[in-house]
Parts: sequence; structure tokens; C-alpha cells
Amino acid sequence: MKLTKHAHACVTLEKDDTRLVVDPGAFTPDAAEAVSRAHAVLITHEHFDHFDEQLVAAALEAQPELQVYGTTPVAAALGSRDGRVHAVAAGDTLTLGSLTATVHGHRHALIHADVPCPDNVGYLIDDGALYHPGDAYFVPDAPVRTLLLPTSGPWTKLGEAADFVRAVKPEGIIQIHELMLSDLGQQSTAHLLGENGLTGTPISRLEPGTTVQL
Repeated sequence: MKLTKHAHACVTLEKDDTRLVVDPGAFTPDAAEAVSRAHAVLITHEHFDHFDEQLVAAALEAQPELQVYGTTPVAAALGSRDGRVHAVAAGDTLTLGSLTATVHGHRHALIHADVPCPDNVGYLIDDGALYHPGDAYFVPDAPVRTLLLPTSGPWTKLGEAADFVRAVKPEGIIQIHELMLSDLGQQSTAHLLGENGLTGTPISRLEPGTTVQL
């Protein structure tokens, strides 16, 4: 499986003739281009930096074969679209062409007691090859080879991120959700959470547009 990193929380995943896009949000400048070539879109939760509703709705109109999967509020916002929009929840298994995804978790991480926590799901792709947790530190009950690790945002805490990595025990980490950190902040965070830091796990910082083989 190939992974292409886009800005913030969005990634494209490709295997054989299947292309998935996860979390095309408003902070991802090339989200529309990525989605235009996708067979399916997976959304972890309804926040605009993960789910650009207008963009996804326009793609559903322009691409008759496109399938979209997300939480119940995401599905409700888009409507059924002739059954091409699917509400998912923890425990679901999705067959997406050459790829499979299992759904994990329930809630967005806490920002503050005064800020509501929306539904949030994570997607474990291709029999554990990759885990995208959305905005949560939910640990799936399954092996994970590569973890996409959120590292900035109003809910993130580096100590909790370290404990999350230790609990998941991935072989490697790719940093996502990084846009609220300066370059220095990203380097410092990678050092603290990486192989020579709190987790002992290699961490990669990929520039947007970079493609790697998993």
C-alpha cells in the first residue's frame, strides 16, 4: 500500500486499483484534487479541518461512483446520495476494493469541559498496515504497523500522545495534524515522541505531497 501525505490530517492510500482519501478538510489545499481521483472517502469526524462538507458534496455530484464513509453526523450532513454515503461506527468492517478498513473508537478527545466532543472514529486499514485515529487517542484492539499520530491542536497533549504510542506499539509513526506547530515545534515534538524520546519508535515527518510505501 502507498501513502501520500497531504497537509494536516489528510492522506491518500493506494493499493492495486483502489484509492482512498481520509479526512479531506479545509486545511488541506489539494483536498479537492485528491478526492477527484478517489474511489472512496473516509471521514473520522465532522470538524472542518477533517471534513470539508462542500468539497465532499461537490465530489459526490461530480463522481457518480464515489462512496463516502463517516460518523452519523457526517452522513446526515451529506444525505444518502442514492446510498453512496454510509454512517459507520466502532466494530464495522468495510470492504473497499483492494483494501479493507475496520472502525474503532467513539469520541473526539476532550478539548475542554465547555466544548462538546463530537463522534470520532479511527480507521485501521489493510489488516493493520495503517491506523488513522482522527482526533482521539483510542487504542485499537489489533496490531498496528504504522500509526498516524496527531501532534498539534487544542486537544493534543504530548504526554498523552506518548502514552498512546506506547499502548498502540506500532513499528513506525508518521506525524499528522501538524499545522498548528512551527517547523521548530514539529522538530521538537518528533524528537520528544520518536525513537530517541519517550516512545522508542521511529517517527517520520513527511512534507505534503510525499509518497511512501508501507
